[in-house]
Amino acid sequence: QVQLVVPMAVVFGPGSVPGDLPRPLPFRDVQEMEISVNLRTTVTSRYEMRYRSTTSQEEAALAAATAREADAALHLLQDTTLGSLTMYVVPETSSLLPQGISVYVGKHRSALVRAGGSLAALQARLREVTQVMSFTAGSIAAALSDRVPDGQLSPDARRYLKSSLGYEITFSLLNPDPKSHTVDWDIEGAVNRYVKPVLDKLSLVANFSVDSQILYYAVLGVTPRYDKESSSFLLSAHSLPHVINPVEARLGSSAASLYPVLNFLLYVPERSHSPLYIQDKDGAPVSTNAFHSPRWGGIMVYNVEAPASPQASLPLHVDVDMARVMEVFLAQLRLLFGLSREEVPPEFLLEGPGNEGLSDWELDHLLWAHTVENIATVSTTLTSLAQLLDKIGNIVIKDDVASEVYQAVASVQSAVTKLSLGHLHAAFQASKEAVTSSERAFFDPSLLHLLYFPDDQKFAIYIPLFLPMAVPILLSLAKIVRETRLRKKEPTKID
Repeated sequence: QVQLVVPMAVVFGPGSVPGDLPRPLPFRDVQEMEISVNLRTTVTSRYEMRYRSTTSQEEAALAAATAREADAALHLLQDTTLGSLTMYVVPETSSLLPQGISVYVGKHRSALVRAGGSLAALQARLREVTQVMSFTAGSIAAALSDRVPDGQLSPDARRYLKSSLGYEITFSLLNPDPKSHTVDWDIEGAVNRYVKPVLDKLSLVANFSVDSQILYYAVLGVTPRYDKESSSFLLSAHSLPHVINPVEARLGSSAASLYPVLNFLLYVPERSHSPLYIQDKDGAPVSTNAFHSPRWGGIMVYNVEAPASPQASLPLHVDVDMARVMEVFLAQLRLLFGLSREEVPPEFLLEGPGNEGLSDWELDHLLWAHTVENIATVSTTLTSLAQLLDKIGNIVIKDDVASEVYQAVASVQSAVTKLSLGHLHAAFQASKEAVTSSERAFFDPSLLHLLYFPDDQKFAIYIPLFLPMAVPILLSLAKIVRETRLRKKEPTKID
C-alpha cells in the first residue's frame, strides 16, 4: 500500500486570515484521500498542511506590482524541496490577482490564492490547486494503467510514455523529392536553443540522448486526396495511422536502442503533392499541420512556398523556420510525457513555463507518477520471477542474482517509506534503483536460458542418445528375469 505525502505550507498575508480558524496560528492540519486503482490496490494521498503568517520578507515580496514579480521574489524565500507546495493567501481586495482571477499558479512550487472568506471555502479552493500542482487520481491511474480495469481509464492515459531509465530522441528531416527541394535545417542550433533547456530540467527523471538524420526519397506511404476548392492536397484523420509504418521502416533508430525512442519527423512534401494539409476528424484543417502518435512521437508537414515564376530553376532552396517547428515538437514532447496543461477552472491563471519548457511543479507531477509506476513495475517483475522459480524445480540461483533480488526489495521498501515521509526525490531515486536491480535479476543469463529449456525438451534431446544403449540392456534384463523364473519352476531332486 502506497501513501503519497505532500508537505504544504499555507501562508496568510496581512488581512487574509479567515475569522473561523479553529486555533491561533501557527497550527497543522492533515487531509487524506483514497485513490482506488482496482479491487486490491489503493493509493492514499495525504496533504500535511502547515498554516502560518507571512514573515516580513514575504510581506515585502507580496507588495510587488504584479503576480509574476511576486512569484519570482517569493521563490527566493520558500522551501524548494521537490514535491512540496507553498500557498500564499492574499486578501480578497488584493490587486496582485487580475479581476475575476482567484488563483495564480507560478512557475515554481507556489501559488497565490485569494482568501475565500471562510476556512471551508479556502480549503475547497486549496484542494483544487493541489490537484493541479501535485497529482490527480487520473495521473496516478495512468501511471498504473496496467492494473486499472479496462473502461476506467481516460482516453489519454495510454498516450503517455512508460517510465524508463533513459529515452532516445531522434529528429528526422524527410525530403522525398530532392530534385525539386534542397532543404537546410539548423537542427543543432535548434536543439541547443529550444530542446536542451527542457532536457536539462528532465535530466532528473531520466537520461536523454538526441540525434538527427536526413532521409531522402522517404515518402509517407499514403496518397493524399486533391481538393479542387483549395487547390491543395489533404490527409484525412483516418489515413494518418497508415503513415507511421512505411516511415518507421526507413528510420532505423529503434533497432539497436536499449531505451524507448521518440521520433519527431519534419516532412517536406514532394512538388507533385504540394501544398499538403492535415485534416482533423471533423474535416477542418489542423492549425499546426502536425499530428502525434501515442508513445511513438510526432510528424509535422512543412509546406514550401511555390516559386513566383514557373521558370524558376530547380532544386528550390528551402530554409526551415526552426522556431515554428520546435514549438510544435516541444508541445508534442510535453504531451508524450503527460505534461499537457489540463482543463482548469476559469478563475485559475497558470503562468507559462518560459524557456525551460516545464515548470517546477510539472516536474514534480512527473516524478510522482514515475515513482508510483516504478514501484508497481518492481512488484510485477519480482512476482513474475518468483512464479518462474516455482515452475522450474531444478533451477540454481546464483548469489549475485539473490543479491539483486534482496537489493530490489530493500530499494522498493525504501521508496515506499520515503513517499510516506514526503521525500519525493529520495523516493524516486530508490524506485529507479529497485527497477534496475529487479530487471538485472529477472534477465540474468543464468536464469534466462532455463526459461527456454523445459522438461519435454530435455526428453527430446536425451532419448535419442540413451535409447540405443538402453535397448540391449533392457533385453538382457528381461532374459535374466525369464531364466530366473524358469529355474524356480524346475522340480528339485530329493535324495
